[in-house]
Amino acid sequence: MEAIYIIVIAVFVLIVTLAAILHRYKRCPSDKILVIYGKTGKNKNGGISSAKCIHGGAAFIWPVFQSYAFLDLKPISIECNLTNALSKQNIRVDVPCRFTVGISTEPENMTNAAERLLGLSIDNIQNIATDILFGQLRLVIATMDIEEINSDRDKFLANVSTNVEAELRKIGLKLINVNVTDIRDESGYIEALGKEAAAKAINDAKKSVAEQNRFGEIGKAEADRDKDIRIAETQRDTRICTADANAKAVEGENNSKIAIANSDAIRREKEAEAARLAVAAEKVQAAKALEEAYKSERDAEAARAEREKATQTANVVVPAQIEKEKAIIDAEAEAEKIRRMAQGEADAIFAKMDAQARGMLEILSKQAQGFNQLVSAAAGDPQKAVLMLIADKLPELVKTQVEAVKGIKIDKVTVWDGNGADGKTATSNFISNMMKSVPPLEDLFNMAGMSLPGYLKGAAQEDTAAGNDGASETGKEV
Repeated sequence: MEAIYIIVIAVFVLIVTLAAILHRYKRCPSDKILVIYGKTGKNKNGGISSAKCIHGGAAFIWPVFQSYAFLDLKPISIECNLTNALSKQNIRVDVPCRFTVGISTEPENMTNAAERLLGLSIDNIQNIATDILFGQLRLVIATMDIEEINSDRDKFLANVSTNVEAELRKIGLKLINVNVTDIRDESGYIEALGKEAAAKAINDAKKSVAEQNRFGEIGKAEADRDKDIRIAETQRDTRICTADANAKAVEGENNSKIAIANSDAIRREKEAEAARLAVAAEKVQAAKALEEAYKSERDAEAARAEREKATQTANVVVPAQIEKEKAIIDAEAEAEKIRRMAQGEADAIFAKMDAQARGMLEILSKQAQGFNQLVSAAAGDPQKAVLMLIADKLPELVKTQVEAVKGIKIDKVTVWDGNGADGKTATSNFISNMMKSVPPLEDLFNMAGMSLPGYLKGAAQEDTAAGNDGASETGKEV
């Protein structure tokens, strides 16, 4: 049950996380610009970007660090009825215009729009654009004559578009269309120009009518004359054409006969050439067939030889090769077995010697540690430490000395005392020689690489002197 609860909780957390991610994944419609602001990274110049603009597509909005908003791309129609604008001729004119603007989708202009228009309503954007349009329209009119404004509308609209669009780009807008209606002025200059143009047009029309009438009469007379000339030329050409037609008919008949004869000759030549090519082709094909037959027989013989060779190889060479490889494999296996046995014995010997060495090393290490502690207990004096060791082993040494003479059984000793050559009695010499047969303590210490302490040496000498005095007594039984 606990596992089911854990799975249900995990699925719930996963669904909530997925829903949160999908909720933060925003799609941008085609008529809007998605503006992501907050922590958006760096721009192309290396500075901190104020916003990231996306037209079309989608983007993930990081929670806490980022937020988003939309800019509408729908066109905005602005009516600019400019009045009392001063022209280059110092004549005030009224220029009613209607501009259509919208937010630009160019990357740089989108950034400008995000910085300056984000959060503003359509009315606020329209008011800002209207101020810019009025100012630029007055500037353009001040640089042009009334004749240019009235007659050359293309130039006027081009100037307006250039100036207005450059300023609108600074706030992220672009100019879509400009529509200029009738231009009026308060002095009647444009109306007078219109009347003058109308009168000129009327006079030009009357003049054109008179010229067209004159051209009509002249054209009619020339047409009648050309008609008579063409009739005479037609009759003469008819007679000439009849004679030429008869001559051409005879010539055409002769040419037809010649063409027929040439065609028959060419036909016979083509037939002969075709027959020759057919015979040659038959011979070539027969030679090729014979060559292919020989080649097929040769290939069959070569294939049969290859098959015989493969059979002999399979019957003789392959078994020998198998036996050879089997012997090699058996030899390698035996060598590997011997090598493994030798390796095992070597490893066992090495392990045994290594264990003995480790045990000896451990014993010596412990003895060294014990002696080091003994020296530390003796206030750092190695001589005192040695004396302590000797004092500890002294009972064993004495026991060893006693064991040396313990096995000698003497039931009765009769001593005939007398003076020797060196002034000593025989008894003393006997005791002295018997004691010399026992290894002295000093010799034992010397063999061990140590020296007998001084106080033990003195005791030994006193014991020797006492022994000599006791040996002077004669006639005793032991």
